[in-house]
Amino acid sequence: MAKPTSLSKKRSIYMFGILAALIVGLCLRTGYIQVVKGETYTAMAEQQQTRNKVVSAARGSISDRNGDVMAVSATTYVIWARPANIDKKAQNATAKELAKILGLDKKEVKKKLRQESVLVKIAKDLDEKTMEKVKKAELKGIEITKGKTRYYPMKTLAAQVIGNVSSDGDGLAGLELQYNDELNGIAGRQVEKTDPAGRTLSYGTNDTYQAEDGLNVVSTLDAVVQSHAEKAIKNGKKTTKADKITCLMMNPKTGEILASATTETYDPNNARVPLSESEAQKVEKMSAKEKAEYLNKMWRNPLVSDTYEPGSTFKLLTLSATLEEKTSKLKEHFHCSGSYNVSGKVLKCWKYPEAHGDETLKQAVGNSCNPVFIQLGKRLGIDTFYRYLDLFGITEKTGVDYPGEAQAQIQDKSKLTSVDFATMSYGQGISVTPIQLLTAVSAIGNDGVLVRPHLVSKLTDSDGKTVKSCGTEVVRQAISKETADEVKEAMEYVVEESGGTAAKVKGYKMGGKTGTAQNESKGLASKTYYASFVGLAPIDDPQVAILVVVDNPKGKVHGSEAAAPIVKEIMEKTLPYLNTRPENK
Repeated sequence: MAKPTSLSKKRSIYMFGILAALIVGLCLRTGYIQVVKGETYTAMAEQQQTRNKVVSAARGSISDRNGDVMAVSATTYVIWARPANIDKKAQNATAKELAKILGLDKKEVKKKLRQESVLVKIAKDLDEKTMEKVKKAELKGIEITKGKTRYYPMKTLAAQVIGNVSSDGDGLAGLELQYNDELNGIAGRQVEKTDPAGRTLSYGTNDTYQAEDGLNVVSTLDAVVQSHAEKAIKNGKKTTKADKITCLMMNPKTGEILASATTETYDPNNARVPLSESEAQKVEKMSAKEKAEYLNKMWRNPLVSDTYEPGSTFKLLTLSATLEEKTSKLKEHFHCSGSYNVSGKVLKCWKYPEAHGDETLKQAVGNSCNPVFIQLGKRLGIDTFYRYLDLFGITEKTGVDYPGEAQAQIQDKSKLTSVDFATMSYGQGISVTPIQLLTAVSAIGNDGVLVRPHLVSKLTDSDGKTVKSCGTEVVRQAISKETADEVKEAMEYVVEESGGTAAKVKGYKMGGKTGTAQNESKGLASKTYYASFVGLAPIDDPQVAILVVVDNPKGKVHGSEAAAPIVKEIMEKTLPYLNTRPENK
């Protein structure tokens, strides 16, 4: 036997060294995987062997004050595919059958079936009839789960207030957005052990974490009052040929909003498509940015999110400040010559070149006489006038529980000219939101107490138990009860004997004030107007405050002609419905 050479020894040692190094390396790598990365790989294995199913939480409903449902989550079905469980040879047939049942494009379905994802969503928001067809087809790798879709049974009624949701069920506008967290609830999940193909293991442990359903929102709206308001403003738009008409109604003592209506509405069941076919075609041609802006405008509530010039309806606040400060009284006599000179600027009464002549302050309210209110403003002074703007909540947002509330546009008093102040005293040169004005006037109907307006009365659970109450919130005492009574006296005179008689409802005592102001947003040369009427009824014990604003009426542009008749139509139906006691005559 030949003796091993030194070269062969070296080779053996070298090979042994390499082998030893490999073994040591493998041991180190195994130790690293098992010890250092053990938890990570265990989690990865657990994830691969575990299937999580989301257990959807039921989104709470939204109802009116009487429990009539205005938004609810309806049960629908979702079709899923597990590509790993579908044989490649069967993909075409499966895609064809699904496309036929679901009304989808076969190529798009087939594309989804070829994805490498463990679970692929094929279609959602399906009704039970369609679900049964898919189930009956017995397609391998196709699963069905329950889902939820938002349904609005009253369709366009109070659409801007209720709002709408995204495809994922999150609020996009209105109360759906304001109370999204409360409505949504907390989703649960179901955990199952599976094999690599996604099949449930018979020996695996399954855990279920129950979903926590969302709370129900009970609004302060009254669907009946809302429908009366919507019908009346729709009729009014035909009569006045206005661009838009809005109406806001609330309980002056509690701040509960009973109705919030606009003629420019939409159906939240199909929130991205305007009701008008011509408008829908226009939207289809818009860019993504233009479409978003259009939808935002369509969904927004102008009674909360837009400002306008109130005109003579604002005189009620100037009158309140005057009577509270005792710088005049209802029986004081004034003289109207048809105009009033302020620092060389001639400001005209609406009756110019005619004049009201001799009139008491109460008559001046009924006549809506600008020269008299200029004098009232001068007596008050800028600082005192602005203090009452603060007291009536005009210089701040109302804090209503609704997204996107706008701020009033008021000139800085340090930069205010005498002419600016004179026009503000009769409601021009100042821009407010409708909800700000009605909240302020409601304080007059509530013995001078300003309360915060609100759209939701309470939140309840699935058993109907109250979880949270949203009652009346007093903000401050704006004026005394004695002053409020005097202002109501003047308001009653307006409806009974002066410019607001077109709003009078037989059998009821009402108070109100008309208003007409140029719409400066459309340019001073446009000659377009806001015609409005604000009122309280019954005036002796107000239960309803109402504001109607007519944007750009054609022909008859004054509040007494364009807005007051609409108020009458609404209140003729609303007052008896609310069991408001009629006047004894």
